[in-house]
Amino acid sequence: MRGALGGPRVLLRRLREVMAEPVSAQERLDKIVVLIAANMVAEVCSVYVLRVDGTLELYATEGLKREAVHQTVMRTDEGLVGLVASQANPINLSDAQSHPAFAYRPETGEEIYHSFLGVPILRAGNTLGVLVVQNRAHRTYSEEEVEALQTTSMVLAEMIASGELSALAKPGAEPAVHPQRSFTGVPLAEGIALGHVVLHEPRVTITNFIADDVQKELKRLEDAIATLRTDLDTLLDRGEVSDGPESREILEAYRMFAHDRGWLDRMREAVASGLTAEAAVERVQSDSRARMMRATDPYLRERLHDLDDLANRLMRQIMGVRHAPRKDQLPDNAILVARAMGPAALLDYDRTRLRGLVIEEGGPTSHVAIVARAIGIAAVSQIENVTGIVDAGDPIIVDGTTGEIYLRPPHDVENAYAERVRLRARRQAQYQALRGRPCVTKDGQPVALMINAGLLVDLPHIEETGAAGIGLFRTELQFMVAPSMPRIAEQLALYRAVLDAAGKKPVTFRTLDIGGDKVLPYMQAFEEENPALGWRAIRLGLDRPGLMRSQIRALLRAATGRALRIMFPMVAVVDEFDQGKVMVENELTHLRRHGHGLPERVEVGAMVEVPSLLFQLDELLPRVDFLSVGSNDLVQFLYAIDRGNTRVAERFDPISAPALRVFRDIVDKGNQYKKPVTLCGELASKPIGALALVALGYRSLSLTPSAIGPVKAMLLDLDAAKAEALLRPLLDNNRVSMPIRKRLEEFAVAEGLQL
Repeated sequence: MRGALGGPRVLLRRLREVMAEPVSAQERLDKIVVLIAANMVAEVCSVYVLRVDGTLELYATEGLKREAVHQTVMRTDEGLVGLVASQANPINLSDAQSHPAFAYRPETGEEIYHSFLGVPILRAGNTLGVLVVQNRAHRTYSEEEVEALQTTSMVLAEMIASGELSALAKPGAEPAVHPQRSFTGVPLAEGIALGHVVLHEPRVTITNFIADDVQKELKRLEDAIATLRTDLDTLLDRGEVSDGPESREILEAYRMFAHDRGWLDRMREAVASGLTAEAAVERVQSDSRARMMRATDPYLRERLHDLDDLANRLMRQIMGVRHAPRKDQLPDNAILVARAMGPAALLDYDRTRLRGLVIEEGGPTSHVAIVARAIGIAAVSQIENVTGIVDAGDPIIVDGTTGEIYLRPPHDVENAYAERVRLRARRQAQYQALRGRPCVTKDGQPVALMINAGLLVDLPHIEETGAAGIGLFRTELQFMVAPSMPRIAEQLALYRAVLDAAGKKPVTFRTLDIGGDKVLPYMQAFEEENPALGWRAIRLGLDRPGLMRSQIRALLRAATGRALRIMFPMVAVVDEFDQGKVMVENELTHLRRHGHGLPERVEVGAMVEVPSLLFQLDELLPRVDFLSVGSNDLVQFLYAIDRGNTRVAERFDPISAPALRVFRDIVDKGNQYKKPVTLCGELASKPIGALALVALGYRSLSLTPSAIGPVKAMLLDLDAAKAEALLRPLLDNNRVSMPIRKRLEEFAVAEGLQL
């Protein structure tokens, strides 16, 4: 390195000694800039720190006027220092004053210096400040010098991140390493959660940045890369997806990055400059992240996630740390933060300690959102780059009603939300008082409110809410949380426990609805272009009859002496229902033949969620004992929208004429054939949705447990006949000027209904 005294390794060792000295933060910074200036034979070395107000403050200097320290402040759109911070890229100039961004600050005395090298102080791709060296002579700093300064900036990044410099700051001008932030995303599950961040895929915390033995560190890096490549090759060769979201396409992208020579060479160069293997990965990834975060190309931004994941894998490999903390050892009031999650991954966590969920990807009707509502945690999605902004343990507030997130909130915001939590608790107490009252509308129409459930932990909700039963028991959840295929005995135990908890109240068991985004970790995954439209639910069950027969047998045995309701999901043609019903009859015959006890009564029904079934209701209804409308999938298929795709998931309103006409026709057909019809989708869990459904003639709804109270309170005050008189004519009128949702909202206000 031209002009340097001893090179970056010597500098890093000296910096480590300074970092260990028992001196004040200002003294430490002052020593650091002197060391850097001497090592690089620079006449000036300055450290600027980004503040919470978005400005940059001069915190230390060797060479500029000392009185400018803590007095010189500039915006990030001002001067060369601001340009380095905003672009997160080094700037290397032989004549700084001729650059259009140059801004003269007379209090610093820097007008006599011509050459300028500034590098961003980065951590996890986020800019924390700027490190600058300057000389009077017109010179361009070498690549080795740029590399050395970038490596040195990592030490400063950790010093800033540790909070050591906060004592030097005035109130409101603290370093922006842990700024208070607020975001607005898409609400997934109602509720308010105050707690602390737990990263679903935590970043590795590096404690040792400076290498004692460069050759040893290079070997650690090379060994980890080799192991990482082998692991990726094995995953791809097996054709398995071990964690749901890691599709083959993502693994192929990982493998491409893992063999990218440019990426690997940059890490080797960082180690050669004196960093440990893990610090080198962090350094290169932070630089890449800073550039890609500022890219406008959505493809590049998506690749950022791939590169982040790969870098984390590599750092974990180097350091020998677990992929994630044990999911059964969460702190109290945990708020889970993730880029994306499948429902099985969420169910893995200890729900007694989990209070909220924040994810970058996922829509309100995605399966992870449904599970979040089922387990009663507040959830918000579409918070861009949240995994790169938060740190484990950060205080956070999640408002699942408005979609607002407050990271490291100020005390007044925290106090206001704590009061909202208390108000919500009082409202829940009011709903609890309604638990024992029959759900009958003001004009005498009984409406059965049941709950959606899927695991043993859901069963107390029957008693807690005063529900009329379980309108949808999602049997697949047991399979999704198990490490291996549940045996018949395990299924039998669960189904028996469910029926015991329900007592005399009805339970409708939905047979396995796996496939799509509900992938079992122990089953081979099949890549499909449109998994929601592919091999799932009853289609998979009929193709794997052994799996379906074993589940039906367990259900029948669990219901000995009791009534049993079995429902088939994703039925597209009547013949699929017929085949499923034959399986039930064959299993009943098997149990009789072998002397097992039989259910007192078995009712077999179908879910209406595939539009083709709408045109077969006259053929289907004589065959079924009941129907259940799955509004989530039915609306998805009706409008050709992927409910997990946030660009379109909210594009069409289920409380609009096309969807409501479909719901009306189904319930009318059910009444014509005297067959009960229930609706068990998320639409019923909103008071306005329940209002629309009751106005159409539905008298049985299955809801998220937390929605029972608000929906029941609304229905007790509702005149169902008046609502029907309003809504049904609107569906027949092609010239309705006001959206139906708006008309229902106005009706609710006029009737004094709480929505």
